[in-house]
Amino acid sequence: MADTRLNSKNCDSETLNSSSFSHRVHDCIKDLKMIEPWVQNGDALSGLRIEDFYDGDGDNTDLVDSVLCISGSRLIRAGFKKNNFTDDIVKFVNAGGGSMNEVGDTAIFIMPDTSFEGGDVLRTDEGIIDGGDFAPLYQSARFGNFCYRFDNLPPGDYFIDLHFVEIINTNGPKGMRIFDVYIQEEKVVSELDIYSIVGANKPLQLVDVRVTVGEDGVIVIRFEGVNGSPVVCGICIKGAPKVPGSQVKHNGLVCSNCSAEVEVTSAQNKHIRLRSTAKYEKKIEELSTQCQLKTKECYEAWMSLTATNQELQKVRMELDNKSFENHCLDQAKAMQAAKLREVTSRFEHKRRFWEAAIDELKRNIKVMKEEHSQLSLEAHDCADSVPELNKMILAVQALVAQCDDLKLKYSEEQVRRKQLYNQIQEAKGNIRVFCRCRPLSKEEASSGYATVVDFNAAKDGDLGILTGCSTKKSYKFDRVYMPKDDQVDVFADASPMVTSVLDGYNVCIFAYGQTGTGKTFTMEGTEQNRGVNYRTLEQLFKIAEERKDTFAYKISVSVLEVYNEQIRDLLATSPTSKKLEIRQASEGVHRVPGIVEARVENIKEVWDVLQAGSNARAVGSNNVNEHSSRSHW
Repeated sequence: MADTRLNSKNCDSETLNSSSFSHRVHDCIKDLKMIEPWVQNGDALSGLRIEDFYDGDGDNTDLVDSVLCISGSRLIRAGFKKNNFTDDIVKFVNAGGGSMNEVGDTAIFIMPDTSFEGGDVLRTDEGIIDGGDFAPLYQSARFGNFCYRFDNLPPGDYFIDLHFVEIINTNGPKGMRIFDVYIQEEKVVSELDIYSIVGANKPLQLVDVRVTVGEDGVIVIRFEGVNGSPVVCGICIKGAPKVPGSQVKHNGLVCSNCSAEVEVTSAQNKHIRLRSTAKYEKKIEELSTQCQLKTKECYEAWMSLTATNQELQKVRMELDNKSFENHCLDQAKAMQAAKLREVTSRFEHKRRFWEAAIDELKRNIKVMKEEHSQLSLEAHDCADSVPELNKMILAVQALVAQCDDLKLKYSEEQVRRKQLYNQIQEAKGNIRVFCRCRPLSKEEASSGYATVVDFNAAKDGDLGILTGCSTKKSYKFDRVYMPKDDQVDVFADASPMVTSVLDGYNVCIFAYGQTGTGKTFTMEGTEQNRGVNYRTLEQLFKIAEERKDTFAYKISVSVLEVYNEQIRDLLATSPTSKKLEIRQASEGVHRVPGIVEARVENIKEVWDVLQAGSNARAVGSNNVNEHSSRSHW
């Protein structure tokens, strides 16, 4: 058995309220006389009637009438609700699904799929529109050519309710699934197209299909496809009340006068329906003729109204044109008046402006005459001082030449100073190793640990390590920092490197040691007690500021971490799969292609960048900061 699950959308917006189809049977006495000569008294059957009603909003009436074949049955455009669950329900089967229970004021039990022959199972996770109180009932179905057989039912009358929904062909079109339904081998639904009535993912109920169960206690419901495979979501069998005396019983008619039951065969029923159908067709033809006449009258009236409206439209257009012309003339008049006022205003403004300008020119001429006299006197004085001015010009030119010579000598001295300074640094050693020992921590001291480091020769760069009771192993460094030495003492030996950096030399300062020995503290420090990194940068910007009149520096910062032999860019805004590597350029400079370089202008911007890198740095979880010893940045 196939179990198909669907996930579909796009439902048709059609809806269908409950409806019923039946026929009023008129002139039944005359029909019976033509069918069975033994029916003698036609007046005794004049009370024959079958109720005809349609519970809905008037849509798809013809379609519903053509679908329903049993009087009293009706279609409902909604899902099953609790208030429809009554005590007369004999069986309720969830076709293609499992059992459903709900305990409340009324215990509700819906059986799993059973008593079927043939077909496959279909399920969907799509929401059911207007699914009532049991929407999951419509999320499973049995489809194909199949039938249901219910045994061991007590003889009597029953109502059959069938629940449908279109969950396969959710995008249509109409006519993709059309099928017939037979109960007790009698067609109760003819050419049902669920999509054309309610659309997709919307329930449709066929209710109150009356059937009679004989002594065999069997109800057989068969689904037969016309186009596509039939489908059903649920089957409900309810006990039906007895039919009143004036209604049809067991394919017979009951006389309203003597209550005698007259047996009517299926052929007679068919003939009565054909006669009733012919009568309605004749009525429809008459109504169609009347409709055509009314349509013609309406068309003539509409044509007359259209002609009148056209004349009215012409008059309105002429009136609008006149109104528009008057409006344009009023606007032109207003614009001319505004222009006249504007020209008058500009004239007055310019008149006042030129009067003021003439007065100002008169005052300026008077002042210029006075200044001309003064300048004449000063010109005579300048002519007398020209020889002295020439002497001053020669003196200034001599000073300028002397200044240029001093600048040239200063530049040469700067180059010599850089060379000598860095020769001194190289004389001290291109690679210098310093050792810093931290004091015992509170935990180490409280645990009774003792120091094994001998600082007696620390001033000479020697460091002794006690390896036994009386043995000592010595190490030689460029300098040894004792526990009492602070961050300032450590930076004192690193500060000369800053000048070399600004002179164009490559400088690298890094810390190496075991976990928890204080490398991070030495290099970074705290906000109140900065380490080598921060103090070096402060010195860098200080010297760059002092040289700003001579040199222009561009400083950029990149922050990377080496952890487990992998380089990680701590300034990258998003992780990247590209592997970073340290490479040497042709000019001997080491670079990391692809790393982020942040341009900085002052120490605050550097601190912000370093803080961002510090925040991005992965820190280990143990109390001795294992990660900081396995990573370098």
